[in-house]
Amino acid sequence: MTNSMGQPNRIGGNLPTPPSGWPIGSYPTYAEAQRAVDYLSDERFPVQDVTIVGVDLMQVERVLGRLTWGKVLAGGIASGAWLGLFIGLLLGMFTNNLVGPVIAAVIGGIVFGLISASIPYAATRGQRDFASTMQLVAGRYDVICDPKSAEQARDLLAKLAI
Repeated sequence: MTNSMGQPNRIGGNLPTPPSGWPIGSYPTYAEAQRAVDYLSDERFPVQDVTIVGVDLMQVERVLGRLTWGKVLAGGIASGAWLGLFIGLLLGMFTNNLVGPVIAAVIGGIVFGLISASIPYAATRGQRDFASTMQLVAGRYDVICDPKSAEQARDLLAKLAI
């Protein structure tokens, strides 16, 4: 963020900085790095001096399945019906008749769900006929520690490996 004079804003200087410290372990999965830090914690080590660093970051898109008009419309109907049911129940709490607002809201939710699901899918024009999730993963996870206590941490982690 800059101020009107073009100088950096010095207030709240919480800019991202690379982690610092000495390496005390390297693990192929986050679960193993987390296990190492948990072990240090169990051994009463000052874990506030420890950082887990993901190295060699990759963006991974995992394909869940093929999309068809049927699946897109069914998903829109389902999500719209749930939203409509929720809104209908909220509205029904303030009226003497619960059934009328719930039915109207569910129908409105289905219409809204169909529209909100079909327009984005139609806009892709068949260029993206699959569903997926995105993840950011690392090739390895290094555990680093403040230099003042790194040797003690390495000794403890050596016991974990035994």
